[in-house]
Amino acid sequence: MNYMDIKRRKSNKIFAGGVPIGGDSPVTIQSMTTTDTTDVNATVRQIKRLERVGCQIIRVAVLNEQAAKAIIKIKPKIKIPLVADIHFDYRLALSSIRYGADKIRLNPGNIEKEAHVEQVIRLAKEYKIPMRIGINSGSVKRHLKNSLVEDMVSAAREYLLLFEKYGFFDVVVSLKAHDILTTIEAYRRMANVSDVPLHLGITAAGPLQSGIVKSCIGIGGLLLEGIGDTIRVSLTADPIEEVEVGKKILAALELRKSGIELISCPTCGRCTIDLISLVKQAEKKIAVLNHNFSGKKLKVAMMGCVVNGPQEAKDADIGIAWGGKSGILFKKGKKIRLVKESEIIDVLIQEVRNEMD
Repeated sequence: MNYMDIKRRKSNKIFAGGVPIGGDSPVTIQSMTTTDTTDVNATVRQIKRLERVGCQIIRVAVLNEQAAKAIIKIKPKIKIPLVADIHFDYRLALSSIRYGADKIRLNPGNIEKEAHVEQVIRLAKEYKIPMRIGINSGSVKRHLKNSLVEDMVSAAREYLLLFEKYGFFDVVVSLKAHDILTTIEAYRRMANVSDVPLHLGITAAGPLQSGIVKSCIGIGGLLLEGIGDTIRVSLTADPIEEVEVGKKILAALELRKSGIELISCPTCGRCTIDLISLVKQAEKKIAVLNHNFSGKKLKVAMMGCVVNGPQEAKDADIGIAWGGKSGILFKKGKKIRLVKESEIIDVLIQEVRNEMD
């Protein structure tokens, strides 16, 4: 470990299906389907798309008994653990467990009765599956004298005590609000009073651009402090975007030690080519390569001029810097050869493939 590594908070390790959460395991990326869970074919298609881009755990909404029953048909057709999202009716959690869910998410704000929670706990213990206590700022029970942060943390701790009362410890906690500062403070406080694994996210983060900004600040800020064991980037967008942003957050923080990272300059008056278009082309092709790449981490650079080329991106494994009428292919800061503008994408991708082999 060097001085630049993030020191992760110590937490318990649990398993959702075969995927570890917490302890010394890597931070995992989750998402949630947007399909009607009872539409098995549509749900499976979406989950398979998410699997291909790197989703490691998937959650589905269970609104009724039919949705719970659909789990038994979905599970054999997917590769990643399936989480049943339960609100209001504890009996749907019981059904989801029996139908094969790998994990259950309960909301203390709308499933409060101890007798009901006890039944879910006992069945989860019997089936040996974990649960997430999903605290949401919009549904948490409020107390006049407390701040929202205090109420969120209190709700999580009370539910945890209930789980411990019945000898259940395979638990993850989330404390999500749409406000970044509230979310960060809630997770900080929870991290100080419990070693339970924490699922990070900003709820109702909004449309794509604002949601990405909020999530990167909130999730990224907590991860920088070593807090967080699994993440879900919540966006009003295709869930594919959630996974892609999650991967980029982990890569930017060096919490993901494999994959291909593309860096590029913002361009300026020195740039004489359409770098923005070229970077978009390269990004799409690299994304395809990334889906099946689990080897060493590769850094690929595309720079619009020689000023921002081999020197500023000298730590890149592969890069191209444009200068005058030709581009310079470089590796680890060393010039390899010149390339034409029409060759940039093909040359770059071929060099990436060579490094992957």
